[in-house]
Order: sequence, then structure tokens, then C-alpha cells
Amino acid sequence: MMRGNISLGKVLGIPLRLHYTWFIIFAWVTFLLVFSILDQNYPIEQRIGLGIITSLLFFASIVIHELAHSVLAIRNHIPVKEITLFVFGGVSQITKEATNPRAELLIAMVGPLTSLALAGIFYGLHLLLAGNQQILAASSMWWLASMNVVLAVFNLIPGFPLDGGRILRALVWYKTQDYHRATRIAAKVGRGIAYAFIAGGIALIFVLRPWFNGMWLILIGWFLNDAARASYQQVLLRDALIGITARQVTDYASPLVPPHMNLTELVEQYVLPTGRSCFLISWGAELEGMVTLQQIKKVPRTRWATTTVQDVMTPANKLRVAYADQDLLGVLQEMSGESTSHIPVIEAGKVIGIINREDIARFLRTRAEFGTSSTPR
Repeated sequence: MMRGNISLGKVLGIPLRLHYTWFIIFAWVTFLLVFSILDQNYPIEQRIGLGIITSLLFFASIVIHELAHSVLAIRNHIPVKEITLFVFGGVSQITKEATNPRAELLIAMVGPLTSLALAGIFYGLHLLLAGNQQILAASSMWWLASMNVVLAVFNLIPGFPLDGGRILRALVWYKTQDYHRATRIAAKVGRGIAYAFIAGGIALIFVLRPWFNGMWLILIGWFLNDAARASYQQVLLRDALIGITARQVTDYASPLVPPHMNLTELVEQYVLPTGRSCFLISWGAELEGMVTLQQIKKVPRTRWATTTVQDVMTPANKLRVAYADQDLLGVLQEMSGESTSHIPVIEAGKVIGIINREDIARFLRTRAEFGTSSTPR
């Protein structure tokens, strides 16, 4: 998840966020429209107003592109956490991968097809406005049509994790019936294309000398290379978790804190002696909630003695829980979907411990050091 996000509410039930880097590209696109793309014979006030509107419509097109991916993902029972706009465009935060190549292919293809459909709509508006002598607005619609075609074509480049790379993975997956191999091939092709972007950017800077375009290509190449590597690492993680259950990484020593305890007692009796950052709240064996150091710190120290754990905890009905025999990959996906580092573990209706990301990482490192396969014998 990207840091520095601004929430814009929800679209079709999917949270929409702006990363702070979006303002950079928004300002640059608006600047280009006002001083380069739109007819310079029109007054600056008109060009600025239309430039801002056109930029917003362009980024709305990106949101619609990502929504198309997200809606189809949800229809294929793949949760979508949020859509984020940032300097390189937009990205849908999907919390798990497609379960079959057909779903992967459809989810990947719908984005570029949506952009082409939007290009057709903007081109139709261009013709309508040009016929009514609305030349400045017509040029804006022409630019939007062109940019949506560019967006579709760019995303069809077979560089994973672009849509074209996901289409390539789906086709190789269908052919080989091997998800791991398909991802490895798509990631390698993606990194090769990323290096080509970087080399092209360097060539532009030192040979043809349009330094801005060259730097932009280098940044895109760097982003694609990083994204391809991260995507493949996710597959390696998925493979490493095959056959592992929540029970195997549960911290059974996690203390159960009574809900009536005040924060001073919690800090003195549990936080300082154990160094833990998260505690399960239970009276008996049933889970009542969970409290973290962040929640404790939000309360002024002068009020710790009069504030109970129950006052600040996240109640059980708002928590995601794992079950002892649940597949660990599914648990990790739920943790990613909730952006949490801890999840309580339940067995036979009773809380038995907690899982945190650090324990999962330590578990995997230990198995890797001893060369243990991920599948139990």
C-alpha cells in the first residue's frame, strides 16, 4: 500500500485515493494543455479553465479504466482493496490473484477495451463540437480521445504487471497449466521491457537530448522493473506458503488481557515486560477485541488510569480472524486486505493466539535456511 494517500470516498463501493505524487503529473498535464496543446490564439483564461477540466477528465478516464478491472475482479470473487491515482497513472489494489487463466485474461483485457471505448466517446464529442464551431473544446476532446488510445496501447505492452503482461501470463498459464512458470516468464519479459525503456531514456538524453522525455522513460522503466520483480516475489511467497496452516505460525504465548483493565496497568504489566505491540482482549476464552500500541498512544497519559482497555480496543465484531486449520496464504491475503500486521487465531470458538507478519517472515526464513520444502511430508 502506498503511503501519503488522500481519500476521495468510494466509487461503486471501492475506495478511491490520491497519492501525493498525482499532483505533480496533474500540474504537468495541465501546463502542457494550456501552453502547448490547446490553441494559443484563445485567451489564457479560457485555456487555463479548459486545461484543468481536460486534465480532470483524463484522470477520470484512468479511474474508469481501473474500475473496469476492479468490477470484473469482484465478479470473479477477487477482493479489491482500493484504487489509487499516482504519478504513473492508476493502480487497483487487488488483494489476491485470479484463480484461473480465463479470469486473469478477462480482468486484464477489460481495461484497455474500456480505454478504447472512452476514446470513441471523446472522438464523437470532438466531431460534435467541431461541427458547432466549438474549436477549443473540440481540440480538448481530440486530445482526450488520443490519450485514451495511448493509454490502451501502452497498457497492452507485454510488460508485467501491465495489462499486456497479465494477458501474456494468462495465455502462458493456459498453455502450460503452470501458474508459477507463467508468472516467471511474464516477469522476465516485463523486466526486459523495463530495461529497454531505461536504455531508450538514456539514449534520448545523451544522443537526441530531449532530457525530459528521456527522464520520463527512465522513470517508467524503473517503475516497471520494480513492479515486475515485486510481483514475482509475491508468487515465490505464495509457493512457499503452500501446505502451511495458521496453526504453524500462531503465537500461543500471546497474553489475554481482561477488558476492564486500565491502560496504566496494561502498560506496566504487559507492554513494558513483554515488548509486544498488540494484545488480545478476552474475558474467559472468547475473543472480545484487540488493542495496539497506536491505540494506547492516542490517549493522553493523564487519562490512562481512568481509561479501560475496552474503551480503546477494536471490538471482535470489527476484526478479521483466522482459524487454526486455515491456509496461511489466505490468512496473509486477509491481513493485506485489512492493512493489519496482526490477526487473532480462533479454534472451536475460542481464541488460542495471534499471528503477526514478523512471525511469518521468521518462519519462512528458518525453513529456507534449512532447505525445507513448503509442503509438509
